[in-house]
Amino acid sequence: MTRQERVRRTIRFEDPDRTPVWFFNRDHHHGDIMLYAYGLNREDGRTGEWGFSWRNLGDGTMGQPEEPVLPSWEDLASYPFPTKRTQERLAHLPQFLESSVGYYRLGCTGITGFNNYTFLRGFENAMVDFLAEPERAFALFDRIVDFEGEMIDVAAEAGLDGFHFSDDWGGQQGLLLDPALWREHFKPRYARLVERAHQQDLAVWFHSCGDISAIIGDFHEIGIDVINISQPNVVDLEEVAAAYGGKQCFMIPISYQTVSISGTPEDIYQEANRLRRLFETPRGGFIGYIEEYGCMGMSEANYQACVDALTRPAPSEFGI
Repeated sequence: MTRQERVRRTIRFEDPDRTPVWFFNRDHHHGDIMLYAYGLNREDGRTGEWGFSWRNLGDGTMGQPEEPVLPSWEDLASYPFPTKRTQERLAHLPQFLESSVGYYRLGCTGITGFNNYTFLRGFENAMVDFLAEPERAFALFDRIVDFEGEMIDVAAEAGLDGFHFSDDWGGQQGLLLDPALWREHFKPRYARLVERAHQQDLAVWFHSCGDISAIIGDFHEIGIDVINISQPNVVDLEEVAAAYGGKQCFMIPISYQTVSISGTPEDIYQEANRLRRLFETPRGGFIGYIEEYGCMGMSEANYQACVDALTRPAPSEFGI
C-alpha cells in the first residue's frame, strides 16, 4: 500500500494497513504526507500576498503580523487583493512531484479565512466588524473566500490530493465568536469551499487551534474530510469521540501545550494510546500528527517518544 493510498483509505474508512502520520516541520519523508505550499510574497520579498509582514519574536515560534493592513475602511479603496497567478504558484511543482512519489500530496497557501481577516483588519477591529458592520465585514470576507476558491482550483490543476485550511477558531475556553453567528455567516461560506474542492476530487483538511468543540459537528456536516484538533488538551475528546468516532477522520497531536512538553515518554505513550483508542478504528479515522516543538520546551527524548508512540502498531498491541 502506498502512503497516498494509506491516507486516502484512512480518510474514507476503507481499511488502511496502518495509521498514517504527518511529520509537519521535521523528518518530512518519514511520514505519509508531503505539503506543497504555494502562497506567494509581494515584490518586496518579505511581505505576504495579503500585505502583512511577520515580526520575528526571536523565540523560535512563527512570530506574528506587525501591523494590520486595513486598520481603516478607507484603506480598502486602494488595497491590491491577491490574484490567482497559477504559473508562479506551480513553478516548483515538478520538483515537488519528483520528491514526493508515492506520498499523499496536500496543498496549502498558509494562513486562511478568518485569520487572514483578523490580520487585515486587526483582531479588535475584526471582532467589532462582524457585529457592528456585518455587511461591510462579510463583503471583505467574501473576497477572501473567493480567493481561497481559486486556490482550491490551483490544487486541482496541480493534481494534488487535498487542500489544507489553517484557520484558528478557538481560544483556550471556547470559540472566539458566538457559535450561532458562526453558523449563520461562516458555515455556509466554508460549505461552498468544501463543495468546490469535492467537485474536483480534492479532500479538505481543516486545522484549528483552540477549543472548537462547538463547531466540530458543523465541520462534519459540511463534509470536511480531516479535522485537525490542534490543541486536544482544551477539547473534551471523549465527548467528541462519542459523537463522531468512526464517522469522521481526525488528525490530532500529542498535546504540545502539556503532555509532549512536560510529560515523560511514558506519559506520551499513554496519551497516544488514548487518542487512538478514542478515534482509530480498524477501518481508519485517525491520522497522527508530529511537530517538533523545541521552542516550547519539547526535549529530543519527548520528540522521539511522539514519533515512536504514533508509529507503533494498533493500541491493542501496545502492551501498555
